[in-house]
Amino acid sequence: MNRPLLLALLATIALPVAACSGGKGRVSGDLAASKVTTIGVNSYLWRASLDTLSFMPLTQTDSNGGVIVTDWYVNPQTPTERTKVTVSILDQDLRADALRVAALRQINQNGQWVEAPVAAATVQKLEDIILTRARDLRRGAVTG
Repeated sequence: MNRPLLLALLATIALPVAACSGGKGRVSGDLAASKVTTIGVNSYLWRASLDTLSFMPLTQTDSNGGVIVTDWYVNPQTPTERTKVTVSILDQDLRADALRVAALRQINQNGQWVEAPVAAATVQKLEDIILTRARDLRRGAVTG
């Protein structure tokens, strides 16, 4: 596991993690699915993905196709390492399997950027952060 990359990503993505609400605060299944959207994909997943990746420069965003591609991001604390992320939203429903995150990582060796492995936990953590943010956005829209 690449602990510095995970820590760098987590340090730059400061999102509140809300606890699951139970009982009275529950949302009906139909409303939770959130198929009502003016874009081609789930609007909560789309907004949450943009919010989560807002610290990275974006090279491509396609709300109809559900694709967000970042440019290379160099964390100032680790200048010999850079990361690029692609988020794909695959459905109009707010579900975990409607989100796919892929990351590339390179390290600078003697002035050359060389491919390096990305820990699976890093990608999983990004997916979890986006899904949590999407649920928070949905919860805020329903109760607000």
